Amino acid sequence: MITWQEFKDIFLNGTWRQNSSLVQILGMCPLLAMTTTLVNGAMLSLATILVMALSGLVVSLLRNLIPYEIRIPVFILIAAALVTMVDLGMNAFMHDMYLILGIFIPLIITNCIVLARIEVFAAKQSPLQSFFDGAFMGTGMLWTLSLLGGIRELIGNGTLFSGIEAVVPSLHHLQLLPESYPGFMLAVLPPGAFILLGCLIATKNWIEARAAARAKLPPPTPANAAGCH
Repeated sequence: MITWQEFKDIFLNGTWRQNSSLVQILGMCPLLAMTTTLVNGAMLSLATILVMALSGLVVSLLRNLIPYEIRIPVFILIAAALVTMVDLGMNAFMHDMYLILGIFIPLIITNCIVLARIEVFAAKQSPLQSFFDGAFMGTGMLWTLSLLGGIRELIGNGTLFSGIEAVVPSLHHLQLLPESYPGFMLAVLPPGAFILLGCLIATKNWIEARAAARAKLPPPTPANAAGCH
């Protein structure tokens, strides 16, 4: 079983406190290469969520059966098997998006955050906790890459949800800026991703600094009761 407080802590750690992109700075290859649009970043993140959640669950279930000396190769094999399943499933049911994401789906296995959470968390915690830890760590990656991809796409091309047709054929992207917009090439290049990622990290740090400063402020003094008579 998992308590509400444990669930809340796992959720906050994965999506905010230990965010893989903004705090741990892991998975830079997909972040730089696949966040040129919101849809690309979101779809790769969703595939990663599936791998992380299932690998955490499987490793936690088998952790007492895996010899300590060979745990890392076994963990990698488990994650690789799940990545292969996701890769084949996307090829079968979302072929157009599969072609767009290309080699970055198999490369999920090389993402440091996958093996790190298996070793640090799933190998020591209960199956349910491990499942949610993987899912919420992936969710932190999902909102970060989606936001970064949306910003880059909007600044770079003036559109949003470009490529959504590959996921839902009945939908179409939004042209938010005039079609005469010339675009800003830096935003869709890797240096632009670095700059915007730095801005997101700075924003997160500013929000946390503001929250910490508020927490240290003394409580407001009550109004003078004499004035109420």
